[in-house]
Amino acid sequence: MNITMNRELVSVLAECAAACNYCAVSCLQEEDVKMMERCIRLDLDCAAICKMAMDYVSRDSTMKRDVLDLCARVCRECGAECEKHSHMEHCRMCAEACRRCEQACQQA
Repeated sequence: MNITMNRELVSVLAECAAACNYCAVSCLQEEDVKMMERCIRLDLDCAAICKMAMDYVSRDSTMKRDVLDLCARVCRECGAECEKHSHMEHCRMCAEACRRCEQACQQA
């Protein structure tokens, strides 16, 4: 993986982490927070794994493939959950970011 590909992947991972954090905080402000519990949990998990993946990719770790595979899986789960709430702008944006990130992790 060359430096340009690394930068692009790190950028997508950062965008996804930010979208997930924003979504989690926005879900906490919804009227029925309990209904959003799974979404919030997945948002937090996804943001965390994206940040970890950025570290592994940035230092070209020999373990990055394993981390990227897990990241793609978490992004897929988070994106699917957010799509269930796509009538909310923050969930729609998060689902889109998760789908882009999932694809980027798989292609890396």
